[in-house]
Amino acid sequence: MNRDEIQSKVREILADTLSVDEADIQPTSTLKGDLGAESIDYLDISFQLEKGFGFKIGQNELFPQGVAQDPTYVKDGRVTAEGIAALEERLPHFDFARFKQDPQLSKIHEIFTVDAIVNFVQAKIAAQA
Repeated sequence: MNRDEIQSKVREILADTLSVDEADIQPTSTLKGDLGAESIDYLDISFQLEKGFGFKIGQNELFPQGVAQDPTYVKDGRVTAEGIAALEERLPHFDFARFKQDPQLSKIHEIFTVDAIVNFVQAKIAAQA
């Protein structure tokens, strides 16, 4: 599968899962801010990606949990340098450049973009090959 095919299928999955028009889904669209995803939707998105692409997604592999509760990673509502490093290690397919400029925990959802999901799927498919 090439990137365009992956992107098309990811857009289809997101449109179905989040009940949004596929035309409104752009590579830079954020799942929460632009597409209206809620926390329960992240679980469904993971399930639909597994089903649609035929691979397993490990717990916390795509949408990690627990970082916000670790005082090493979050201090005064901001993700620390250690927290960002841990997230980058766990999520190598995500772009943290913009988030690093203002690492407020309340803005972490902005890294979860359509393009990041496509990067994740592309890496999972490549790992299977």
